[in-house]
Amino acid sequence: MTTSGFSIPMGRLMNAGTLYIIAAPSGAGKTSLVKRLIETTSGVAVSISHTTRPSRPGEQDGQHYYFTALGVFETMIAEGAFLEHAQVFGNRYGTSRAAVQAQLAMGLDVILEIDWQGARQVRELMPDSLSIFILPPSREALRERLAGRGQDSAEVIERRLAASLDDLSHYAEFDYLVINDDFADALDALRAILIAQRQRRTVQMERQRELLQRLLS
Repeated sequence: MTTSGFSIPMGRLMNAGTLYIIAAPSGAGKTSLVKRLIETTSGVAVSISHTTRPSRPGEQDGQHYYFTALGVFETMIAEGAFLEHAQVFGNRYGTSRAAVQAQLAMGLDVILEIDWQGARQVRELMPDSLSIFILPPSREALRERLAGRGQDSAEVIERRLAASLDDLSHYAEFDYLVINDDFADALDALRAILIAQRQRRTVQMERQRELLQRLLS
């Protein structure tokens, strides 16, 4: 697995949102949790990644991913269009830095669903970001969830399980850990992290500057 190595300057903008990095081993339930979080929490958006892999049943271009030809993807790398990019199981994934910057500048909290390697790079480039790692309640539950998709062969499931267990070893690199045993509890935990961050003094001083000035004048 490889990631890009360029860096970009990006200071915190007035009224800018917070960038959240959410990672998890395959089968931990990250995608379902993030989808529900977006549906039930205002002012938050998920960054849509570019990928060279074929679409799966039910996936739509521009909604789940931007499905991109390999040649186009490589051109985007050469042009420095990605905040981070990686190769996973022979397919490439990348996050458009321009899209993320635009969403943050609008005051939206933005979620990146990326792996631990991409998370490591983004943390270096954007130290104001917060990272969350989602864990399964057990190995047995992880295997059951991977097998329950019904889209992959037994060989692919075993390969994904091995990769997931390797991903688990990087949990200590993240700011928050959320255990996805009960879906509703895990969703509440994710939402609590976002709500608490929005009340931090440094964030409120930016977003409520005019109110603070009126109160103190």
